[in-house]
Amino acid sequence: MIRILFLRRVLIVFLSSLFIPAFAPDMKVAYICAANPVDGYNRLIEALVQVESAGNTLAYNQSEEAAGAFQIRPIRLLDYYQRTGVNYKIEDCYDYGISKVIFLYYARKTGHRDYETIARNWNGSGKLTLDYWKKVKANL
Repeated sequence: MIRILFLRRVLIVFLSSLFIPAFAPDMKVAYICAANPVDGYNRLIEALVQVESAGNTLAYNQSEEAAGAFQIRPIRLLDYYQRTGVNYKIEDCYDYGISKVIFLYYARKTGHRDYETIARNWNGSGKLTLDYWKKVKANL
């Protein structure tokens, strides 16, 4: 009888222990993941820069007075100034970062996914921009 009572108590303690919640050690850890932004224009920029200057940030086209990797002309800078109030000089276009900011301003006004329209608008207007687009497209 004592043996049965003992076994019963052991069984109750054992079964009860199954329902006691287990706790992990107190660890206060915070994980911060920085996501890299996706630039939807990178491929277009690389292709366009290849067509414009073969990637040469010091490129200068004397006949058009176009400077830098993106071959930005003074008329574009004037338009950019009138629209944004930021007054860049042609010498600033040799800085790839500044030229990219100017290009992205116009690209975003055109539309995020329409590479053809962005490229053709960057080049100018008219039928000749079709040939320009073919060159850019070949570098995509």
